[in-house]
Amino acid sequence: MAGRIPPEFIDNLLSRVDVVDIINQRVPLRRAGHEYKACCPFHDEKTPSFTVSPNKQFYHCFGCGAHGTALGFLMEYDRLSFPEAVEELATSVGLEMPDSIAFQQGPDNRPLYELMEEAADWYSKQLRQHPEAARAREYLQQRGLSGEIARDFRMGFAPPGWNNLMEHLGDGPEKLHLLEKAGLLSTGKGRQYDRFRDRIIFPIHDTRGRVVGFGGRVMGEDTPKYLNSPETPVFHKGKELYGLYEARKALKDIDALLLVEGYMDVVALAQHGIRNAVATLGTATTPDHLEKLFRTTPRVIFCFDGDRAGREAGWKALETSLPLLRDGRQAAFLFLPDGEDPDSLVRQIGEQDFRERMQQAQPLSEFLFSKLSAQVDMSTLDGRARLVSLARPYIDQLPAGVFRDMMEQELAKRSGKSILRKTPANTVRRNIRGGARPTLMKPVHRAIALLLQYPELAQLPDLPENWKQQDNPGARILARLLEILRAHPNYNTAVLVEHWEEDDIRHHLGKLALADLVVTDDQEEQFRGCLLRLEKEARQNSASRLRNKLRPSDMTEEEKNLLRQLYSDKKNR
Repeated sequence: MAGRIPPEFIDNLLSRVDVVDIINQRVPLRRAGHEYKACCPFHDEKTPSFTVSPNKQFYHCFGCGAHGTALGFLMEYDRLSFPEAVEELATSVGLEMPDSIAFQQGPDNRPLYELMEEAADWYSKQLRQHPEAARAREYLQQRGLSGEIARDFRMGFAPPGWNNLMEHLGDGPEKLHLLEKAGLLSTGKGRQYDRFRDRIIFPIHDTRGRVVGFGGRVMGEDTPKYLNSPETPVFHKGKELYGLYEARKALKDIDALLLVEGYMDVVALAQHGIRNAVATLGTATTPDHLEKLFRTTPRVIFCFDGDRAGREAGWKALETSLPLLRDGRQAAFLFLPDGEDPDSLVRQIGEQDFRERMQQAQPLSEFLFSKLSAQVDMSTLDGRARLVSLARPYIDQLPAGVFRDMMEQELAKRSGKSILRKTPANTVRRNIRGGARPTLMKPVHRAIALLLQYPELAQLPDLPENWKQQDNPGARILARLLEILRAHPNYNTAVLVEHWEEDDIRHHLGKLALADLVVTDDQEEQFRGCLLRLEKEARQNSASRLRNKLRPSDMTEEEKNLLRQLYSDKKNR
């Protein structure tokens, strides 16, 4: 699973992550004794059977059997690849990703990232030093932006002229080709020239903080007002969000993100203390945008103009959101007064009033039902029946769960007719006992399970050692677990499971980590007992091998002595 990502990095990452925090950001948990519970996000159920153990750093559903670590949860719930899940967890705990890690098969894009970083530094330097930059600085000051905000967002200036950046960075044909590949050059009439000219520059960062693209805004009335980087190997407008990296950097906990339409809206709101605003890059909101937002916060507020075009854009955002609104996720809509944008409104009413408007944003459910109700005559039976037929296709797009059930109830209330659907007969049911049944295990499997669930057992003194003579996969895994835990006593269950790169081993270790061992306070005694039974198995296996020798003359003297010892042990027992 780890591929080219060093296992030591995964171990370090999982030792820093709290699986409870990771899951609670996406699925609200409630404490139940030493663990946390919720309705399982992976199958439809009414009674919570999904548990999260802070001690093991593991989750498990007794209904559908889903289980794993924080990495596994992100891969399943957020639909991330393994490298993406590693990156997401590393970002959440502020762990720097090694540059040597290659996250995907294909071309090495590090030269592109390095070039984009060079370009961002050069644009930033031009804003401070270029003779023509006084106009840009004056423009930003007129918009109410301080030098600190310009620094925080690494804003820059592309001077007038056709080849300023190209002359500075385009040293040789290879560098020119890389500039073109990065979207920093344009081609026309048989020649190349700088894509961004005489514009305020906004570097666009990915969630790791790497510069992947740029946006440029004119200072006068030229068109286009905004110009973005084209699609490149490292930049995809339908996936990136301006300001998300800066928001995550500025705020430890983000309870909501405000999605606005432009770069200037993001930086203007930040200037007034509202650091949780992000913007799409000249495109409509996509599912990829929303998945990225919901990985950061449970609540997304769409901010649009209050005119007809703004409300139409809001409705499209609603349609995009519906399939992604699993339990714990919320979407709301903030429609601005006519003629206002976030930049002008926050300057007019101030931070506090703007925050209050964000808190009072219209919930998605209210937006949906109010728009559809306006299309029918709610005073008639025919009108209310029509509401059901209009709302049904939208509610059907919601994932199964509490929110969908509540939307069904609200539709029934508004229409005056009970239309709730029965739970499918094939819905997975949890085990009657609420947990996995204890099973008979081989000694080596029980020893591994005990070690996974009680890692401190590895530190016990005077543990039996002769069982290591066995040469089988289980014994080798058990020996390796003991070796790892003695070197790293702080490792928890999640780290131990993810330490193995082999999928089949991780799968079996995950099952053993969840096994019901019926342990009260005798885990030390059980563990020693398992090792002693393994020693006995080792002696018996050795005796069997020796007995298979045809004649004593075929045995070495050492083997003869071992056989005598085994018979002596048997006689004394």
